[in-house]
Amino acid sequence: MANHKSALKRARQNKTNRMRNAVPKTRAKTAVKAVRAAADSKDTGKAREALREATSVVQKAATKGVIHKRKAARMVSRLARQVNKIALAS
Repeated sequence: MANHKSALKRARQNKTNRMRNAVPKTRAKTAVKAVRAAADSKDTGKAREALREATSVVQKAATKGVIHKRKAARMVSRLARQVNKIALAS
């Protein structure tokens, strides 16, 4: 455990920030998982709707600084490629 006054404060701040960041991060992971599940089931309509939702959630997480903006762009790009792939196949 921290001994200095500044280290104790830093530990409190880390706990607060971790709790604040957990919600957007978890929502983003869940949204991404939904897109992948819809893509695996080859349901184009469901996949496109899930992608639209996931894009919004991931971009909001990036805006809040929970995930890096380039990581968010990479995630959305990969999901879009996956959805487009099943759309072309069907």
